[in-house]
Amino acid sequence: MKIAQDALLDDLVARTQEILEQAKFLQSLPEDVLMAKPDAETWSVLECLEHLNRYGRFYLPEIKQRIQGGKPVQPAFRSSWLGEYFAKSMLPKEKLNRMQTFTNMNPVGSSLDLSVLDEFVEQQHTMLRLLEAARQVSLKRTKTAISISKRIRLRLGDTFRVVVYHNQRHLVQAQGMADLFSS
Repeated sequence: MKIAQDALLDDLVARTQEILEQAKFLQSLPEDVLMAKPDAETWSVLECLEHLNRYGRFYLPEIKQRIQGGKPVQPAFRSSWLGEYFAKSMLPKEKLNRMQTFTNMNPVGSSLDLSVLDEFVEQQHTMLRLLEAARQVSLKRTKTAISISKRIRLRLGDTFRVVVYHNQRHLVQAQGMADLFSS
């Protein structure tokens, strides 16, 4: 995928603003709806968001650090084949396919409360600030580590896409749980 750097950042900002609005809506729901789940294997709304918070705790500081030492801005961004694969696999689909998550990123059995939503909202504000800061560096030549291996590095633009698309994916899942238990 080749796209103008500013166009990619504009798209990711719009997606993150939409994620933020969805999260603010979830904050208006009663705690019992946010914690409800149909079975032990399915995540509640809070578990979906805690899963995202765990990834955010890794990626947001990583992105910030790489932007601070980033390469000079370039007008176009081209995704790597690996980045394109990871990003596309995270996009929400009509029927979400189940994916295995790493044990340390699985929130099942965690003691969760409404602070999970507050942290998620704050992470989205941080993401918006990072997306704006990224306008000053190359999304192609600036690289980040990924959560599954410090040896594999993705282009900053791909990392942003993976994180934002992953957030969208699990918000679709969380909204499905909220709809199921609030009707």
